Amino acid sequence: MPLRGLCWLLCCRQGFRLLGRDYGEADKAEELVELQREQVRTVSSDQSLIGVEVPEVHHRPEAPEEMRSLIIQEVKRETIVVEGNIIIQGWLFLELPTNMKMPWPSIWKRWFVLTQDSLDYYTSSAINAKRLGSMVLTSLCSIQGDDGSCFRGTGYWNLTVYGRKHHYQLYTKRLSECIQWTRAIQSVIDRKAPVETPTLLLIKDIEENLSNAETVEHIYKWNPILQHSQKPLYAPLLPFPYGAVSHCFKSTKGYTTLQDEALKVFNSLQQLETERDPIPLIQGILQTGLDLESLRDEMYCQLIKQTKNPPRVGDISDLRNWQLLTCMSITFLPSSTVLNYLRFHIQRSRQQFPGTEIEWYAEFITRSLTKTKGRLCVPSSQEIGLLMQQQQMKCTVHYAGSRFCKVTINSHTTAGEVVKTLLVRLNLQNSRNRFALFERNVSDDQFVDDDTIVADIITRFEKFSASVAEPAPQCRLCFKLYCFLDPDHSPQNNVELSLLFEQAHEMVMKGWLPAPEETLHTLAALRLQFIFQDFTTHVPLPKLQELFPVCALHTRLKQSVKLLPSTNKKGRSHLLPGTLARSLWGNTCHKQRLEEEQLLKVQLKEETAASMSTITEQWKRLQGMSQVEAMTTYLNVLKEWGGYGATLFEVQSSAGSTAETRWLAIGARAVSLYKQGDTESVESFDYQQISSFEATDKKTFKITVNKRDVLLKSCKVQEIAQLMKVYSTNHVRTRTRAGGHPTKPKATGVLLNIPQQGFSTEQSFTLGGM
Repeated sequence: MPLRGLCWLLCCRQGFRLLGRDYGEADKAEELVELQREQVRTVSSDQSLIGVEVPEVHHRPEAPEEMRSLIIQEVKRETIVVEGNIIIQGWLFLELPTNMKMPWPSIWKRWFVLTQDSLDYYTSSAINAKRLGSMVLTSLCSIQGDDGSCFRGTGYWNLTVYGRKHHYQLYTKRLSECIQWTRAIQSVIDRKAPVETPTLLLIKDIEENLSNAETVEHIYKWNPILQHSQKPLYAPLLPFPYGAVSHCFKSTKGYTTLQDEALKVFNSLQQLETERDPIPLIQGILQTGLDLESLRDEMYCQLIKQTKNPPRVGDISDLRNWQLLTCMSITFLPSSTVLNYLRFHIQRSRQQFPGTEIEWYAEFITRSLTKTKGRLCVPSSQEIGLLMQQQQMKCTVHYAGSRFCKVTINSHTTAGEVVKTLLVRLNLQNSRNRFALFERNVSDDQFVDDDTIVADIITRFEKFSASVAEPAPQCRLCFKLYCFLDPDHSPQNNVELSLLFEQAHEMVMKGWLPAPEETLHTLAALRLQFIFQDFTTHVPLPKLQELFPVCALHTRLKQSVKLLPSTNKKGRSHLLPGTLARSLWGNTCHKQRLEEEQLLKVQLKEETAASMSTITEQWKRLQGMSQVEAMTTYLNVLKEWGGYGATLFEVQSSAGSTAETRWLAIGARAVSLYKQGDTESVESFDYQQISSFEATDKKTFKITVNKRDVLLKSCKVQEIAQLMKVYSTNHVRTRTRAGGHPTKPKATGVLLNIPQQGFSTEQSFTLGGM
């Protein structure tokens, strides 16, 4: 009996090997046998068989007599289907995966047939051709067309079809053929009924029985997939499209398929329960959800599962999942179906565990679900730590030099809300000027839009500090004047006057004031009077670069350095060989440059001491001047320049066939262009003359004046557009109050949504206003 049973098993195994087809998958072993019988494998390990014609093969390997009936049945079953069910058919090139026998990529020409149910390929177009492979098409299948990269590299257009267990890499010579196949396959996929997993079906059952608590408890009790599990997950809880991975992240961040990433997330959740320092792991999980939007529903479902009926309720392992769920609720939201399921789970948890930490996290999540709009960055380590400790977060905002204040914020607080809080706290709510927050890093201040979440800025500061190897100046969040809308009147509020004074001094230190050195010495003396008041020898004086723009001094000295007499290269070339002459000439030039640099250092040291002495002498003459008078006098000196109160940007202006560097001054009265270092503007446009302005691309800004287009190149196009919009709107309001009939400049086009990543090296300062 055992021997007879074994013979029966072997026969069945052989029969199923010939007839078997696992959900439309081809028998790979038989396909390899067929390919070996086709003697066209004349390619090396680094060459492709694209363009090789494959001879048609109609004979089959010899088989035992008792198996011939099975083979005949197989041929009849695998013949090409009825013409009416075929959507499209034709020759395509198929790339086969590598294996032990073929460790190099190989590409074969095959006859493909697309039907309503599957994508099949055969050895030829004959009626009785052998079917070598098939892919059953469902709603989870996906197709990716060629973006042109494959065609540029190989001369062939590529399309990739992803199935349940494998994918097809297909190639064709014509673009029209590639588009035709892509559209046809996608239309078949779109007509398929959606695939639903058991978890998704149970979620819908719970939603339909929300009013029946007994039924819901029954669903939870008899379906362990909805409850906490200490075993690994072998399949995602929700359906995912095959191969639908964000390809822009696949190459840079190492993501594979969504199915694999879902299982990795669940493994991380189980690791989180025993992790000693959970913050880095929490940030990694949140970053995955931030990068892969399609994975967010799955992540929420996994966390709901792990917070339902854990082995020890309220234990540290249980609270880790609640803490992650809290951080996830402030970072991104799930779809509406999962969101309703999450709210139901949170409500049940609050009712089941009143007065516990779980209730606090549940209440926080409930509030966050109504406020979260999506973060650009994962929460910082500081934010996650405070959320885990159930504490409030404070943000330090610097203003007017060394002053600062702390503002209590949460994970949803925007920059505009912080500005409103500071206006009330500093008694600036009645000011006509506009204020904003700026990100300060080293020497640059980056404007922060009112809709920006402050917690994202803190995360960027944390990442920047971690990326810098050497100690760098601390990143700061600064409160500054954004638009100086009333340049004719000095601020009456001392805080506003201090803000204006400090920002004007920053501009002077960067060399953005075209003034003689005598004027700069006067401004430096006024700065000393503001800091120390009357002259004294009992305090150490600050360095010259904190009072005076040393860059202007360095430029003047560099131009005044006399060059050494040039050597007569022609006179010595006939005495020495060419190579030796060039070597001696190069050494002479190098020596000359060193002498010039040494002379420049000596003169710079002398001029620095002389400038400091001049500034000190002028400081002595300011005896009895108060701090407010020093600030007012400082600003009055700056008012002599026509660009006072304007925000300056360094731009490239096209003048004929050449591009010249200019200062673009955007102020309350007009928009002007200055040649660097000049006191008079090259061009100035009143807002009534400007008919429109727009950002044409990421680095080009266009201003239309009297039917003439002024094109400007800058790295801060978005900031220029926002600033001009504020000033032009204020100009219209001012003219309306005065009884005029203003014509508002039209902001044509859509303002580019350029992400503010990192910190720009381009400078932007407001003279007297920013």
